[in-house]
Amino acid sequence: MGDAQVFVRTATCNADVAAFFTKWLVDVNDGQSSDGAYFDVSPATTGNHGTPAWADAGVICPWTIYLAYGDRRLLEKHLPSMIKWIEWCRVHSTNLIRDKDRGGDYADWLSQGTDTPKDVIGTAYFAYSTRLVAKACKVLGKHEEAAKYEALFQEIKAAFNKRYVAADGRIADNTQCVYAMALKFELLSEALKPKAAQYLEDDIKAKGWHLSTGFVGVSYLLSVLTESGKTDTAYKLLLEDTFPSWLFSVRHGATTIWERWDGWTPDRGFQDPGMNSFNHYSLGSCGEWLFNSLAGIAFDPELPTYKHIICKPHPGDGITWANASYESIHGMIASSWKNESGRFAWSVAIPANTTATIYVPAQNAAGVTESGKPTAQVEGVKFLRMENGAAVYAVGSGIYRFQSTLSAAIK
Repeated sequence: MGDAQVFVRTATCNADVAAFFTKWLVDVNDGQSSDGAYFDVSPATTGNHGTPAWADAGVICPWTIYLAYGDRRLLEKHLPSMIKWIEWCRVHSTNLIRDKDRGGDYADWLSQGTDTPKDVIGTAYFAYSTRLVAKACKVLGKHEEAAKYEALFQEIKAAFNKRYVAADGRIADNTQCVYAMALKFELLSEALKPKAAQYLEDDIKAKGWHLSTGFVGVSYLLSVLTESGKTDTAYKLLLEDTFPSWLFSVRHGATTIWERWDGWTPDRGFQDPGMNSFNHYSLGSCGEWLFNSLAGIAFDPELPTYKHIICKPHPGDGITWANASYESIHGMIASSWKNESGRFAWSVAIPANTTATIYVPAQNAAGVTESGKPTAQVEGVKFLRMENGAAVYAVGSGIYRFQSTLSAAIK
């Protein structure tokens, strides 16, 4: 369950997993306890249940599959069990803080050299799952329930801030995981978000541009850095090849994702053979960022199934080209860009019966061309604004070829 919710968004980028998750989520519901707790494994084969970040898969997975494939029936079927889980968390909390550790919680599983408190993780996920339930209720037209669970989210958020967040934005135990969760789950005020992002970057820098988070924070790390305007740090993390890092295993011959950052190291050799898979997937959840932020293919959560596409690549130091495609239910979406000494060339394909918001990295809109013409002269390419170093356009279906000059910072 924990592995599934960590990887589900990356899974939807790599393959058509609608049928698999539709079936598997039936197993998840079947295994739910009568009082609302999900088990750590589905089909339920263990006695451990109600584990933060693991049990939350019962909410995160159906919501993510809905966003990717637009099947409202999935939400209709699973919303009652999703609500039961939220109510279980409410009962098993103290003033909305998930501090009732039953001894089986895994914390930030397989983190390196840091320990994120279990109650911080539990409370953060309680908030996140609650907000997703509110969103699911809204999609299904259950507006009273949506308002109820949005209000509960705000109460949990307030409890989280009161217990764990200092006035200067520091969060309990100051780990990469806590900042990644707080930013991803929207648990901070607008004033504290940039401060938290800076603490996260500071920790990464202090560790020699290495990550330290385990399963819980890993899938959010690159995304929250990019969304906080720290794409350069995301690139440094992605391209680091000394331990611990994504490319450390690749440098040592891996062709599949390891379960543990330290599955093998030169100084210690192999980890415990009782749990040391070399063909896992959770730490490969950075694939979501590769599609969404590196290549620039993402869906609009307000218009799921890629009916409206967010095309927003983030070029950076160390990578000079990217090429990605996604077979959506509307057709192929493709993005291919090159950065040649600050000259950015980007081909993007938008399928029929969809629209897209295109973010062209550029110094200014005047220097952006499409198929060799200034964008102001191209029918169907509507300039919207300049935003954070990108010229933003609204387009319909078609194949577009943009060129621009990048800012000096990312040449």
